[in-house]
Amino acid sequence: MTELAATFQQAAVAEAYQHRPPYPDEVFDRLLELITDEPRRVLDIGAGEGAIARPLAPHVEHVDAVDFSAPMVEAGKLRPGGDRPNISWQVSPIETAALNGPYALVTAGASIHWMPWEETFARIVPHLTPHAQLVVVDHGPVNEPWLPELVQVIERHSRKQNHDPKFNVVHAIRDRGLLDLTGTARTAPVAYHQTVTDYIERLHSTSSLARHLMPADEAAAFDAGIEAAVRPYAKDGVLELTIEAELSWGRPQSPPGTAGSAAREGSA
Repeated sequence: MTELAATFQQAAVAEAYQHRPPYPDEVFDRLLELITDEPRRVLDIGAGEGAIARPLAPHVEHVDAVDFSAPMVEAGKLRPGGDRPNISWQVSPIETAALNGPYALVTAGASIHWMPWEETFARIVPHLTPHAQLVVVDHGPVNEPWLPELVQVIERHSRKQNHDPKFNVVHAIRDRGLLDLTGTARTAPVAYHQTVTDYIERLHSTSSLARHLMPADEAAAFDAGIEAAVRPYAKDGVLELTIEAELSWGRPQSPPGTAGSAAREGSA
């Protein structure tokens, strides 16, 4: 996992990230509903190029966007909204980041599975407002008719072995006692159009399919295989995708044995 996580420190991967579909607008409506404390400050952990931080910033007091990848952060600064004065970008692992709370909301978009959970929660819990929630957001295409062929190509080339599609990172964190899970929601589907070329580049933005992990001939074979799988469904080289997001939220808890954990147990 550590080796794959380092993939996101590649400039080419940060560049390919722009081909990931944006989060549906409903995601931000729900995030804002979960902010009930003042100040309306947000901590975005594993912020990447700011797919959550940038659209959220106009609606809150401040966003601290923290990511361990300098290329990701630099890409985020250059993308729409990345230069807003109320976004503070920081290149750092979250467990050692300089935090400036208190935060009324913590967001993690498809990133928390890369983090050391105990150290991460020990770092963020002392910086939360009394009712702050942690929200894990995942999103992407659903109901792709070419999925069986797509999976076959990915399995031939992916650097991530023994993938368990049934693994639920939120439930795993909850089961460690680090999150009091209080709610989940799935957004309504939205249509998104993407060229076949950009669809392929989106796949190269993932940790296990990045171009730098493949010899040139393998990358060419991967691209050809994906194009063969999706091209029959494209109209004039454009695919019509359906995008949904899933949000899971709850109150973060300090790891057992920490000062925050001891205080919580003493008040129980």
